[in-house]
Amino acid sequence: MGAMPSKILFAAVTILILTSHLLCAQDSTATLSGTVTDSLGKALPNVQVSVKNVATGHISETQSDADGHYRVENLPAGEYELSTSAEGVGSATAKVVMAAGAPLILTLTLGQGQPPAGSLQNGPAPGTTQPSLEDLGFSKAETQANAQQQALLDRRTRLLKIHQRMGLITTIPMIASVVTSFGAGGKNESSSSRDLHVALGAVTGDLYGITAFYAFRAPRIKGTQKKGPIRFHEAMAWIHGPGMIMTPILGAIAFSQKNNGEKVHGIAQAHAPVAIVTAGAFGAALLAVSVKF
Repeated sequence: MGAMPSKILFAAVTILILTSHLLCAQDSTATLSGTVTDSLGKALPNVQVSVKNVATGHISETQSDADGHYRVENLPAGEYELSTSAEGVGSATAKVVMAAGAPLILTLTLGQGQPPAGSLQNGPAPGTTQPSLEDLGFSKAETQANAQQQALLDRRTRLLKIHQRMGLITTIPMIASVVTSFGAGGKNESSSSRDLHVALGAVTGDLYGITAFYAFRAPRIKGTQKKGPIRFHEAMAWIHGPGMIMTPILGAIAFSQKNNGEKVHGIAQAHAPVAIVTAGAFGAALLAVSVKF
């Protein structure tokens, strides 16, 4: 393999290492958000909310907006005490445990002390487009604040979020490898074009393996029914999974034939169609859990 592909592989490995550190950094904190309401459920604007880290004593303060929503970002994992009050309405306090990388939504109901059962949820903050726990197949009952179950759900959510991010990263070399395939297999192709295509394919395969690893590591929840986008997402995996295995095998055969001065023949001719179908199924699976329909 020439000097150019070697430099590309080195750069790709460097990017992969930096990306891994970035993902770890992104998952070291969490976001707490929710709504401040009165006892009748009416949203209360301009109410001060204090969030105290029990371990360090550090206090973060925010204020509810015109719709009663509040949001505190970059909270390290740990136990927190929340307090808020409004003149003529009452006060509310609550305790929560924040897991790294797992956002929490908490409704603070003034005049009732602790929030009502079911007000603590694990999922994306309002306005985000990332998958919610219900998108991932959990029922509403399973997303309530049960300590043991919540920890399991937090772990699954965190790993699936990394799985989704790695899937997005994988699309970059995947698209590049598809684009360079036209130069690698055409009549005027050069050995450097083939080497570049092979290098990009190798990077795609490595990133795909990491992406799949986080999906397999996410704990399964017994008794849940998968529905909607997640069912389509997993159905597509049965296409792009085998495709990611067959594509490099067929590509290696075609690469060998080209380097020997032969025209691509036999089973190696299926390399391009299999690669295109694989890339299409991968893209469809990604969109299924990245875009709200």
